[in-house]
Amino acid sequence: MTVITELVSYEDALAAYDPVMGLEVHVELGTRTKMFCGCSTELGAEPNSQTCPTCLGMPGSLPVVNAVGVESAIKIGLALHCEIAEWCRFARKNYFYPDMPKNFQTSQYDEPIAFNGYLDVQLEDGEVFRVEIERAHMEEDTGKSTHVGGATGRIHGASHSLLDYNRAGIPLIEIVTKPITGAGERAPEVAKAYVAELRELIKALGVSEARMEMGQMRCDVNLSLRPHGTEKFGTRSETKNVNSLRSVERAVRYEISRHAGVLNAGGTIIQETRHFHEDDGSTTSGRVKEEAEDYRYFPEPDLVPVAPSREWVEELRRGLPELPRVRRNRLREEWGVSEHDMQSILNAGAVDLIVATTEAGAPADQARKWWMGELARNANESGTSLDALPITPAQVARVTELVASGDLNDKLARQVIEGVLAGEGDPDTVVEKRGLKVVSDEGALGAAVDEAIAANAAVADKIRGGKIAAAGALVGAVMKATRGQADAARVRELILEKLGVEG
Repeated sequence: MTVITELVSYEDALAAYDPVMGLEVHVELGTRTKMFCGCSTELGAEPNSQTCPTCLGMPGSLPVVNAVGVESAIKIGLALHCEIAEWCRFARKNYFYPDMPKNFQTSQYDEPIAFNGYLDVQLEDGEVFRVEIERAHMEEDTGKSTHVGGATGRIHGASHSLLDYNRAGIPLIEIVTKPITGAGERAPEVAKAYVAELRELIKALGVSEARMEMGQMRCDVNLSLRPHGTEKFGTRSETKNVNSLRSVERAVRYEISRHAGVLNAGGTIIQETRHFHEDDGSTTSGRVKEEAEDYRYFPEPDLVPVAPSREWVEELRRGLPELPRVRRNRLREEWGVSEHDMQSILNAGAVDLIVATTEAGAPADQARKWWMGELARNANESGTSLDALPITPAQVARVTELVASGDLNDKLARQVIEGVLAGEGDPDTVVEKRGLKVVSDEGALGAAVDEAIAANAAVADKIRGGKIAAAGALVGAVMKATRGQADAARVRELILEKLGVEG
């Protein structure tokens, strides 16, 4: 293998080569029990406490297919516009790993439950790119290895490894694209948009929470380059277990530059798996990649074939929810926002929060204003996501209600939100504790206006002389005197009335 010390710049790589991608996404299903036994899938249990002879691969134990897992696979296939097999079966994928106690993985090989589909994804400028789906098949997850004693957390350099088989046997759906060509310089963006859209679809179906940071959804990024004008695909690398949208984008970009560097130096790309490093966005070599025949697939003799009836499939098709892209287009029209603004809302993870806030009674424009303004700023500053903030859509809706009723102005509302986020209680409790209601007593407001006029006689004379814009200075004085708790518009009206000036 040729070792390179410098990557080719992304621009130079794309000037000479076309990228070809293949994305394999593993989705951990949210079933209560494992794919082939009755063990719990609940997270956080003591290591190796959720195991049985079947998921530990003990001799004589027999698997039984999880019906909910099959149903979830069909739903995913239908949502991806796939054909659903009338008859399919499981196979044994043989390989030795310490985290696979049976020494084989029960998966599907040449007979997947769903095949030949597509997913349309929208890029940031509104362009729609179609990603074709090769297959979506059922399988089981492996256990978890923890390598102890090394500097990197990987097996190399570790003194020993610990194995937890609680995850072994958890239902997975693997969704495999056909080769993605024609993306050119937008390949990283296409990859990120595809995984993002797929995640939204999985969540909408209710078959998984698809939380990438928790390993519930992870992506293997296959990439190769071919010189412009050629048809033959180059040798691919496979970057394993990429677990964030940003990392998917960075992995594609890095591998394009790395492949180009190897090829330009006269080297040969090795078909291998690679590890992605979050700290700098680089990849490093893992192991030489096996071909399918190396896994010695053969039909699983202990499981009967899966043959979903056409009636059941059509029933599941009729029960599919509104798919994410259709829903977003509907909401965008209802909310009256541009494609760009809708993309910003999507990128911020605010779509469902805004919907929930409107369902709690807030006008859509006010819900967007607070989630995409004050709350997004707070999330950015605290390094968290919007949905992780300690405030609910119902509480945001209550804030908008208090503003609409005149009990709060925007400045006071921001203080209320600050209090809710700080754990001081719900909006009404924060208003009461902090004394934040707008001063609406006409007598108190009139007195504050009189004081401001008396203290700023020169400004008052300017207003009487026709310079109405100068009223802003007196409004500011009143707002300061009332600690921002006056209605600025009403204060301005009172000032002009007392000075005998038409507004």
